[in-house]
Amino acid sequence: MYLTIQAIVLRVTDYNDRDALLTVLSRNHGKLTIKARGLRRKNSPLIAPCQLLAYGEFTLFEYRGQYTINEAHSIELFQSLRRDLTRLSLGTYFAQAAELISQEDLPNPELQSLLLNSLYALSKLGLPEPLVKAVFELRAACLAGYTPDLYGCHICGSQNPDRFDLSAGQLECRGCHVGSGGIRMPVTPGLLEAMRYICLCDPKRLFGFQVGEGTLEQLGQLSEAYLTTQLERGFSALDFYKSLLI
Repeated sequence: MYLTIQAIVLRVTDYNDRDALLTVLSRNHGKLTIKARGLRRKNSPLIAPCQLLAYGEFTLFEYRGQYTINEAHSIELFQSLRRDLTRLSLGTYFAQAAELISQEDLPNPELQSLLLNSLYALSKLGLPEPLVKAVFELRAACLAGYTPDLYGCHICGSQNPDRFDLSAGQLECRGCHVGSGGIRMPVTPGLLEAMRYICLCDPKRLFGFQVGEGTLEQLGQLSEAYLTTQLERGFSALDFYKSLLI
């Protein structure tokens, strides 16, 4: 049976001297593992569409639950991203997070759109890396099932909370805090407004807001901490990206 999908490559793993295995994220079939025969050969026609972060159309042959690429064509390679090591490492972090969040054969069009839009924002819109990173992290947390409660202090209901509980994903006031468990980060009205926008806005307007430099720094720290806390793991590409900023 043949299946045609549009997917983005999340990971490429050597299979043998000639072949490789791709982990891809498709719109209608979720995460798939597919075999790319001859990919490691010189001048293979699959090299461009099968590289990391490439978005393409793949015709797959399915046999006993295993997929093999019959034909592949590039749709978007994000070439400008590949010429900048810092942005490429950030995009790779996005792919690693998307791979962890997505599930085999479970459609997740919102996650694919988020990943593609974030890569587009990095490569073609010229948006600040910290902004794209923060938006991806917070929205990805929502798509993974960890949408934070941003309506007010979860204890007293105040609309002016000043702290965010990373583990519980809840806001609270300093005076309402009970106990010592969990890690809390400070929030300001501007930061809270940005968080609400990212979590609740139309996906097509995800990058349609601006924040000051100070708020952006706070947003970046909180979004990264929240995503990694909820997923309970770190990412090698994130560590490499941060090492390039030192």
